[in-house]
Order: sequence, then structure tokens, then C-alpha cells
Amino acid sequence: MSGVNESVTEFERNARRVLEESVQRIDARTRSRLNQARHAALATAATRRRGWFGGFKLMPAAGALAAAVLVAIVLWQREPARVPPAGPETQRAAVEDMDLLTDNDSIDLMEGWDGSFYEWAAAQSDAGTESNG
Repeated sequence: MSGVNESVTEFERNARRVLEESVQRIDARTRSRLNQARHAALATAATRRRGWFGGFKLMPAAGALAAAVLVAIVLWQREPARVPPAGPETQRAAVEDMDLLTDNDSIDLMEGWDGSFYEWAAAQSDAGTESNG
């Protein structure tokens, strides 16, 4: 064992003395087997390879990489919002709406609000599209 330190307490001196006495009581054969086991354990610990992970040093980097991959997969799998195709029917309805907004006669009719007239006009336009189609 190493030399006595400057600040060795009475407890430490007594513990060291008891330990050394117990080591002296062990027979040579048991002491040899303990020494061989100690050297074998130290050799195993020195030659043990670390895993491909390198211990826990790379754990934060691996976690960040896994999170980035997960976010990329989620964003890549998300389908874009579908916009309905603008067919001729949609364009025709938009043109008719613009005609109504820009026509002065239509504005005058809306100001008077003749509900029965609008119902009749809607029925006429529905009947006209059915006969044309």
C-alpha cells in the first residue's frame, strides 16, 4: 500500500491495520488465486472493445439524428392539399357571377328585393340548363 498521507485519521489507521492483518491470515494458495483472478479481470477490462456506439458519448448526436430523420419522413409522406380542377363549369359560374356584379340592372333588382322574382329566375335558369344538357 502507499505511504501514510498527511491527513490520515485514527479511523483510517485502524481500518488499514485490520485489513493488513486479515490479508496476512489468508493462506498463500488463496492469495495466489485472488491475485490471478484480479489480473484476469484487469486484462479483460483492458481488451474489452466498445460497441459501435462508442459508449454514451455519441448518444445525444444519435438522438438528434433520429429525430431529424423522423421529421423528414413525416414531412415527406404528407400529401399536398388538393385543389379542385378548374373545369369549364367552374369558369362559366365565375363569369356569370362577375356579370351579375357588374350589371346595373341586377343591382337595381337586388335593392328592391323581390323574392318571388329571384325564385322564378332561379327556376328558369335551372330549367334552361336541363334542356341544354
